Amino acid sequence: MPLAERVTLPVGVPAPSSSLARSVDRPFSGILLVLSSGVVFSASDALAKHLSASLPSIEIACLRWVGFTLLMCPLLLRTRGAVLHTRALGLEIARALCILGSSVLFIAGLRHLPLASATTINFVSPLVVTILSIPLLGEKVGIRRWAAIGVGLVGVIVVVRPGTGAFDAAALFPLMSASCWAVGMILTRKLGRLDGPGTAMAYTALVGTAVATVLALPDFVPPSPAELGLASVMAGFATAGQFLALLAFQRAPASLLAPFAYGQLIWSTSLGFMVFGNVPDFWTGMGAAIIIASGIYTAHRERVRAHEAHLVRLAESRSVV
Repeated sequence: MPLAERVTLPVGVPAPSSSLARSVDRPFSGILLVLSSGVVFSASDALAKHLSASLPSIEIACLRWVGFTLLMCPLLLRTRGAVLHTRALGLEIARALCILGSSVLFIAGLRHLPLASATTINFVSPLVVTILSIPLLGEKVGIRRWAAIGVGLVGVIVVVRPGTGAFDAAALFPLMSASCWAVGMILTRKLGRLDGPGTAMAYTALVGTAVATVLALPDFVPPSPAELGLASVMAGFATAGQFLALLAFQRAPASLLAPFAYGQLIWSTSLGFMVFGNVPDFWTGMGAAIIIASGIYTAHRERVRAHEAHLVRLAESRSVV
């Protein structure tokens, strides 16, 4: 998936602790890490697209989640299960289901769409997060961010082109995937003050694997040894991408890294051409440019709002003194 397993990850990552916050002073390191995460995420998506030619989407997601869970086992063992202690079990389960739904829908879209097109459409998720933050988090969105959201949606329309002969209904899958991911990020924000990121990842792995396994069983297609090998590599890439993205956003602000996170579109386009022979058309490139510009401006406004809020808190603390 796009950098959200990916680019939207930093939007939903729980607020860092004070010790972690002090590490946000290595921007060059953060940029290299986020670029690296984009590469491995694109590779994971390419493998998922390859496997979708012979395996059901839910089964591919199940294999990815099983690999993710196996890689999470050392954390579970090291903490002796303490990482599973949560103050919001319902929210953790709901978040895990949203992340799983996003993955399944994205893979379903990959079955029919070029890798670059599916990735481009899915990058609308930060805009959906902004929209949903109003009713679900009570946040206020000013006219500038509304304008950025509108521009981003125009970019999606340019890529999808509804009502024309170029329209592919499969484009709805990455759109729904982005929506599921956005809800998952909103829930992650709510969980940020309750549970740590390790707890969130553990529940995502365990709940996602259990649900994906149940859903995959009715139409299960026995994978060949080669497919199992590719699925293992896919899961390893996806997990490595999450880890690299988390490290990146520990080292540099999201507003700085956002432009580089969109570099995943370059890797996805390159892999789509080299592996599947897909060449993005003019409209996909134009829509991608519009979505990227909108996303970067939204990240900029988030940074401005955070700075303004910090100044207000600072002024209030001085007035109290």
